[in-house]
Amino acid sequence: EVFPGPAKSDPIDAHKMLELFHLREQLPLAKDVLQEIAPTPSENIELKRLTRRRRQMVNEKVRVLNRIQSDLQAIAPGLLEITGDTDNLWFLRFLTCRDDLTKLAGLQRKTLLNVKGIGKTYADAIQKWQQQAQFAADVAWVGEMIIEDAQRILALRNRIGKLDQKIEALNGKSAIAQCLQSIPGFGPTCSGELAGEIGSLDRFSRESSLALYLGMAVLDNSSGKSRGVKTPRQVNSHAKAAMMTAVTRHVSQVPASKAYYDKKRAEGKKHNQAIRSLGRHLVRVIWSLIKQQRTYEIR
Repeated sequence: EVFPGPAKSDPIDAHKMLELFHLREQLPLAKDVLQEIAPTPSENIELKRLTRRRRQMVNEKVRVLNRIQSDLQAIAPGLLEITGDTDNLWFLRFLTCRDDLTKLAGLQRKTLLNVKGIGKTYADAIQKWQQQAQFAADVAWVGEMIIEDAQRILALRNRIGKLDQKIEALNGKSAIAQCLQSIPGFGPTCSGELAGEIGSLDRFSRESSLALYLGMAVLDNSSGKSRGVKTPRQVNSHAKAAMMTAVTRHVSQVPASKAYYDKKRAEGKKHNQAIRSLGRHLVRVIWSLIKQQRTYEIR
């Protein structure tokens, strides 16, 4: 807990840590710094690994999607207009059903209907495009890149789906995840991610420490006659992202929370500020739920 890292190999840091251990009975600072931390449940450790891996894959999928959309716009803009979302499964399967992008313009209707996810409506849209299909001159080499990217997106979607199944199964073993999942808007992924990042409430002396760790609290930034607050930088970015997503969904499902959000917006708060303000209240709820081993109730 003194240095944020799984292990320290730096001689100076190691020497300072050893000094603290030697002086822990005489030096007040050492007593404050060296705190015994209860072990984190194994299921939460695994959740942390899996959810971080999932987030990396989601981020990679977004990057590849942006790239493939840009390439399609340059090579075959009419093909991109068939769908409003390049992340559609049927569209990705359509792009990868041939090893040459230009061959898509000559596929028969029977062949199109054999592609999983393509029905009569999508087949009609594709055939309408085929009648006026045009490709840029550099389709010979960029088309190959587009197909490779489409295959990568399909592989990532498949892997993310398998991770979701593992995360949901582990949530059933995690007391923290079960408490979080009972809150409206806190789905299996966000609950598993928060449970993995929190690990154990024994790490925190009070709920305000947990709120700061989750990025739902602000720090005092007052000086002289000036009064103000600032956003802390030393927060768990993974937990904060999961919390922001979950609280945003929570607003749309709980009328009382929606009323509080609207009140903050009416006061001039921006969306993220209003969400963090509501998240600060929810941290108190989360703290109590986990401590008392209860589930969320709307009374």
